[in-house]
Amino acid sequence: MTTTFPHDVRQLQRSDLTRLVRTRHPGVEVVEFEVLESKTFDAGTDEVSTAGRICVDVVLAGEGSGPIDRRWMIKVCRPDLGDIPLYRNEVAFYTKLRPEIDIEAPGCFGGLYERGGEGFAIALEDLRLRNASFPNVKTAVSIAQMESLLRTLATLHARYWESPRFATELAWVEPHTSGAIYTMFNAPNMIPAMIAQQIEENQFKKELVEAAGRTAEDLYREFRKVQKHQATLPQTLCHGDTHIGNTYLLPDGSAGLVDWQLMARGYCLHDVTYALMTGLSVATRRRHQKSLLAYYRTRLVENGVADAPSLDELWLEYRRAAIWGVYIGWLTTPIMNYGWDVCVNNHIRLLTAYQDLECSEALAALPDAEPFQPVHPAA
Repeated sequence: MTTTFPHDVRQLQRSDLTRLVRTRHPGVEVVEFEVLESKTFDAGTDEVSTAGRICVDVVLAGEGSGPIDRRWMIKVCRPDLGDIPLYRNEVAFYTKLRPEIDIEAPGCFGGLYERGGEGFAIALEDLRLRNASFPNVKTAVSIAQMESLLRTLATLHARYWESPRFATELAWVEPHTSGAIYTMFNAPNMIPAMIAQQIEENQFKKELVEAAGRTAEDLYREFRKVQKHQATLPQTLCHGDTHIGNTYLLPDGSAGLVDWQLMARGYCLHDVTYALMTGLSVATRRRHQKSLLAYYRTRLVENGVADAPSLDELWLEYRRAAIWGVYIGWLTTPIMNYGWDVCVNNHIRLLTAYQDLECSEALAALPDAEPFQPVHPAA
């Protein structure tokens, strides 16, 4: 019988940590460990959304232990969320793809996912040891810092741009139009039902949606429409959840990406749009969004994407892509996950952008998606 990985730090054993590190380093053993801190979900603390964190120092032995960091930041499940597909997806990124991607993202020392609820853990480097800072919507992100983030995204996207591997050894990477996460976001009785409830129960969400002249049903239809449309455009590997709170900044000016739970095969503007709209104030976005899209395109070309979309194409798809951040990005998010300020300010930035860019008008000519049916990608 498989033992699940503890989410309660009081139950953590050396054997759990050894089992975790051996998913990537079979000859390594944890002989001692010390828990430095533990953060499980605590409503409104702006610390934990879909996973808890346990920080440990470890003493290692065995073949291959030399290069492994001795400080681990371990992500563990939130047991109240159950067996969500986001956990499986993030473990797959860190154990299968992270070793081959040369971008700024946390190093990984082990990851496991076990079906049935609580068997989720990823041992990551503690970025604080590199003096990383962690912005959120309340942080004044400079244009230079945003350009650094766009460089990281362009490197990632160029690496997998229209990759033939998506039909072979990377066929397991789910697109935005099929699979478990697609079902969670699209099935009317799942996330859409939660969003409708969020709009009904939170007055600020209700009035921001009304100010945009939309309803929950309108936004659901537009969200599904853009996902169907983006599947017809050049595909690459997307981080999938690039709100500014899932990024970090280093003293040398480089920017990185954390929380890969929504990694997917998709269109590049899915990532770029969400980063710009959450990372910059309304006024700064309005002034710089076109030049930043041009900057991103230049970086794509420099990384070898000869058929990069034109600036006109990027602008149109940027306008269309705004719907994802509005609908899935933050209308789905309870205030208690991040606290009032972070939640409300993200809603303001995203719904303002949705209106500024006439997102609904940009989507009008696209055909509606077919009524939801569970779709499972090829194995």
